[in-house]
Amino acid sequence: MDVALLTVGDELLAGDTENTNASWLGRQLTAAGATVTRVLTVPDDESVIADAVARYHEAFDAVVVTGGIGGTPDDVTKAGVAQAFGRSLVVPDDVRAHLEAKADAFAADNPEMVDRYDMDLDLDAWASIPAGGQALLTDESFAAGCVVEDVYVLPGIPEELKAMYATIADAFDGDRTTETIHTPAPEGALVGYVTTAREKFGVAVGSYPRKADTPGRVTVTGTDPAAVADAAEWLRERIETV
Repeated sequence: MDVALLTVGDELLAGDTENTNASWLGRQLTAAGATVTRVLTVPDDESVIADAVARYHEAFDAVVVTGGIGGTPDDVTKAGVAQAFGRSLVVPDDVRAHLEAKADAFAADNPEMVDRYDMDLDLDAWASIPAGGQALLTDESFAAGCVVEDVYVLPGIPEELKAMYATIADAFDGDRTTETIHTPAPEGALVGYVTTAREKFGVAVGSYPRKADTPGRVTVTGTDPAAVADAAEWLRERIETV
């Protein structure tokens, strides 16, 4: 299962916010057996989002989009996804009712905050999803995420992202498996072994340099668990490990 990740936000491109969502999603999807083959960050621009979603929808088995789904003027991700599919945004009655009840509960629990700030929530914006999509709702997130065909739209706030991802995690089961070998050897000493293992076992083999406080890594990846295991064993017999 080939998956593309699309992270949305001007703050990501400016470097004001670290893009931890892409790293976290990559780990989750890889552990599930899917293969992440693209990661793209785009600005809060509806047409740019629409273009990226349309292209990735055609090219990959699934697209995960994160960020910009709230109800403020710069939250245009769901509008961009709708545009990519040639659909309009709609406000399902049950989703709006859910968010209205949530807003009422928040106001009841936080009267001082409500009194202090003029909180004018556009519930229609928070509840909107592309026509024909499936809404995604969690206790952690106020805004509704959604699924449109094979495009999954999630929040940008990390805690909310993780909670909503849990509701759709089963969609990304795959047959990709990986074994990791830790080694103190420099990458230059591994080139021959990496090349031979790729050719001999028909698997993907990557090498990653050591850092000051951690050893280097060699990863063996493939869709045949036996071939991955054989390649990893072959490498362990030939390179120094820790």
